[in-house]
Amino acid sequence: MKLHHFGIPLAEKKEGMNYGDALKVWFSDPSMNPHNVEFVYFEPDCPLAAVIQSSAHVAYTVDDIEEAVKDKHILLPITEVAPGFRIAFIYDNGLPVELMQVE
Repeated sequence: MKLHHFGIPLAEKKEGMNYGDALKVWFSDPSMNPHNVEFVYFEPDCPLAAVIQSSAHVAYTVDDIEEAVKDKHILLPITEVAPGFRIAFIYDNGLPVELMQVE
């Protein structure tokens, strides 16, 4: 696993955010932030777990997402959010953790 970004939920959208229609989420590009922070705004009908929407999260890239979620408390099963880009959320040590695999 390699640290990718920290996600921080917002109460309002910020200018320049991108929209992920599969999960009804607005997000900033963490590579544009000097601290690798991704700001996230969730639409009212977003299907993600409440803890994901209300808590900061840490995100890692992984080589094998299936192996990374094995025997974990899953908040969001493996989901392809764009061609070749899959994510999952787990709950680990009191924190939502995003796992990302890019093919």
